[in-house]
Amino acid sequence: MAADQLVREVMTVDLPPPQTPFEQATRDFAFGSVWSRPGLSRRDRRWVTLTCVAAADAPQPIEDHVYAALNSGDMTLPEMLEFVLQFAVYCGWPKASHVEGVIRRQWARVCDERGEEAKPWPVLDNGTLGPNDWEQRTEGGVAEFVDVNLVPAPRPETPYIHAGILNFVFGHVWQRPGLDRRARRLITVASVAIDDSPMPLKTHVASALKSGDITKAEMDEVILHFSVYYGIAKGEALHASAEEAWASEQRGSHVGA
Repeated sequence: MAADQLVREVMTVDLPPPQTPFEQATRDFAFGSVWSRPGLSRRDRRWVTLTCVAAADAPQPIEDHVYAALNSGDMTLPEMLEFVLQFAVYCGWPKASHVEGVIRRQWARVCDERGEEAKPWPVLDNGTLGPNDWEQRTEGGVAEFVDVNLVPAPRPETPYIHAGILNFVFGHVWQRPGLDRRARRLITVASVAIDDSPMPLKTHVASALKSGDITKAEMDEVILHFSVYYGIAKGEALHASAEEAWASEQRGSHVGA
């Protein structure tokens, strides 16, 4: 597919002819060589891209990619709002607050361009917050932690682990139905690669691969796509974690055989 056509399909607008080496490389490499690759769906690539541009504090790219995700229909509005919560857990509330504001603006733009009224978002039912029995919620968080990370859950001996990790992140967020686990994996892997956090990077990459939610070939594509939007140096760290996790998994498979 020609790069110009792919730009139009991904961004859902016509871009002006490139005037600088950066603009030309963006069109030829980022779109013509990376977005065009078959190893990930366009929807998968959007989750990685949205995570990167939201974390990079890049105002125009955030606006452009949120608009494209909504205007293309690749993501629904409810899915985008669930993305904000998953992103907030791994990249922080201030950045998430900004991207949610962008979603509001760009959804209004999409509706306006379609000749539709942007209706007020409905007030959410408290029932969507999950169990309010703290014992039940924490027990569910322990089970979800193990199911996602494929390692034993930590003891609830600090506020961070007890209230944050077991009660909220795994007791609630990872169990919400608004995104499937694969989408949450993609958002989380990109987030921890951005955060320079060695242990979360190692554990989330390893569990994504071991679970089969992301195959090794797909992880390789995630690394390349991530490197386009957050840089080769960060991509190298993600690549090293993936190679280490995959080698460990293969050694374990041979031992088991």
